Formats: sequence, C-alpha cells, structure tokens
Amino acid sequence: MLLSLWLAWRDAVRSLWANKLRSLLTILGIVIGVAAVIAMLAIGRGAENAITSSIEGIGTNLLFVAPGRIQPGTNPAAVPRHLTLSDARALSDPLAAPAIAEACPVVMLNETVTAEGASHLTGLVGITPGYLRARNMEVTEGRLISEAEFLGRASVALLGPDTAKALFDRTEGLVGLTVRLRGQPFRIVGVLAPKGGGALGGNQDDRVYIPLSTAMARFTHQTEQVDFMLLAAVSADQVNAARSQAETVLRARHHLRPDQEDDFTIFTQEEFLGTFRTITKVLTIFLGGIAGISLLVGGIGIMNIMLVSVTERTREIGLRKALGARKRDILVQFLAEAVLLSLLGGGLGILLGWGIAAAVGKIAAAAHADIIPQVGTDAVLLATLFSAAVGVFFGLYPANRAAGLEPVEALRYE
Repeated sequence: MLLSLWLAWRDAVRSLWANKLRSLLTILGIVIGVAAVIAMLAIGRGAENAITSSIEGIGTNLLFVAPGRIQPGTNPAAVPRHLTLSDARALSDPLAAPAIAEACPVVMLNETVTAEGASHLTGLVGITPGYLRARNMEVTEGRLISEAEFLGRASVALLGPDTAKALFDRTEGLVGLTVRLRGQPFRIVGVLAPKGGGALGGNQDDRVYIPLSTAMARFTHQTEQVDFMLLAAVSADQVNAARSQAETVLRARHHLRPDQEDDFTIFTQEEFLGTFRTITKVLTIFLGGIAGISLLVGGIGIMNIMLVSVTERTREIGLRKALGARKRDILVQFLAEAVLLSLLGGGLGILLGWGIAAAVGKIAAAAHADIIPQVGTDAVLLATLFSAAVGVFFGLYPANRAAGLEPVEALRYE
C-alpha cells in the first residue's frame, strides 16, 4: 500500500514537471486564494487586538453613562441630552454611591481649531480634572488642566498628539502657544501622551480638551445639560456595584416609576469589548469568506486542467489498464496530481499571505495605526486543510473519469 502511494506521488511529480507552465498557472489560482484568506484573517485579528487593547487601555474600572437608550458606538452628541451636572454631583456623593470614585460630566463637539495659519477639524471635549484622573491621562510636555482653571472657566487647552502634529507639525515646544476655537484664543498648557482609539469611537489622539465650564459657557451655552458621563469605580471588582448604584441614583433623580424604562444607558468596558469583538469577528469572517471564493475559482482551475490531462493521456491510461493496472491505481494517480497541485499552491499561498500581512503591518505602522496583523497557526492549518480538500474535491471527478475508461476504447483513442 505504501509503495503504491509512493509510486503515485512520484508519477504525479513527473507528470506535473513535464507540463511546468500549465502546472504553474493552475497553482497560481490556489496561491492567490490561500494568500487572500491568510492575509484577511491576519488583518482582522490584528484589528480586533488593536481595538481590544485600546479599550482595555482606558481602564478596567470605567463606566459610561449616555442619555437615552442607545447602543455602543452611537455618537452621544447625536442623542437628545438628558444628563446634567446635578446628576454628576449626585453620583459623586459617597453616601449615595460609595462604589463610584469619580463622576465626570463631559460635552463633546466637532470644531475647527486654528493655529499659525493651519486649521484642523477635530473633536472638542469639555472635561473636568476628574476625567483626566479617571482616564489616567498623561502629558509628554506641560501639565493637565487644574481645578482652579476649571472653576475659573479658563481659556486653556490640552492637545492630543495627532492634533498637535496637524497644527504645528510637531508635539514638542508647544506649551504657551495659542490655538483658536471659533476665533477665541486658548493657551496650550500641555500635549497628551498617545492613547489610540477609544470606546466611544474615533481617534482619542485627535482631540482638544478644555475645561467643561468653559465649553458650556462659550460653545454649548448650557448651564446644566451634558452629553455623557464617565464613571470610575473605586476598583475593577466594584464595577457592577457602581453600575447598580448609578442606576438607582439616576432613576430616583429622573423620577422614573418602577414600570418605566431607564432614560439613560450605562456601558461597562466588558460590554464595549464584547460588542467590538463581535463586530470585528463578523467582519473577519466576511472578508475571509470573500477571499475563500478565489480558492473555489482555483479549484475549478484544477478540475479543468485535470480533465484536459485525462483527455491527453487517454491512450496512456488504456495501456496501463491493459498491462494490469486496477481502477483504483488510476484513480489514485490522478487524484495525487490534483492534491499535489493544491498543496503546492497552498504552501506558496501561506508564504505570500504571510508577506502580505507583514506588508500591511508596515504600512499601518507608517500611518501610525495600531493594527499589527497576526498570522495564527489555526489560520495556516485551516488554509492547508482547505487547499488539500479543494484538490480532493475538484480532482475526484477527473480522476474517477480516468479510472472508468475502458482499456479497449482508450487504446483506440486518437
């Protein structure tokens, strides 16, 4: 049995080598299909890891309170405001919510910031000093917004590193310079360290942060209403308790009856992680499925070439059967050729897919994106098994057709 298989593989190699160009073009379809599958899965996994690490980097003890009943990923500014500064003060009461260490109201707008002749559309975020503490935000130069500046509605700003580069083409030597928002001057007090993407969407490094009191007085013209709140639990294991206490306090403040739904939504980091993981996994499967179509096209190419080979070698098949070759021997011979084509294409496709993933990683790094494609052993194994299965599936019909030829008819074939 082993000798028979060895002879089948040897004959398959000789047959494919005798038609090198045709074999190469046939293999190319499998190479492209496997490479596409490997690259798409690697990029999708890299995107999932980037989003996960970004959300986890915000902090494991944080909760987000948004107005209305919305889903993760919705822009809070697009929802009617129902949260107020008084809500935040109530949540900061250690007697009412002992599991909550910080309750930070936030307003968020899209504004054009200008400086030294340059302009840049970015996110303007009005925050309290507690927000900076809850987010563990650090500066590469300068300092954070102080409590005195918040109470005094000071015209000061913290720049994200991407915003600084867009306006000044650098992130150093900016403290003390001025940027303008709606024509109003704001003095730069610090440049933030890179944070990457965030749970509420968007690039967290492309932001301008100013005191919440200043933002409400000059931009939203509100005295109480805010866009959303960031809550920091006293510890990671107190997140559920903080959520329960926040729900109790807000329902009481909003005068909601027991039969009424909440008019706010509270998200935890785990919920954000679960949502984004689901999205990225669905997207990865979708892209992998599209790439897998090219594998099917490659398989059809194998079937086509093997049918041509059967036709060309009809007399050879007849002669072998006349000399005593069994139907099984002919079947194994042609099936070995189809599987060999598929496995060669799969191996080269894995190498090409690995190269594409590495190239995408370098491009992402050059563009300052946090996506690092990861080629997993499961993806390699899947691609290898799938390419072998393609060879067997699409090679079975031509091989069976060759094995079923009658020796007399095959020998008479011109």
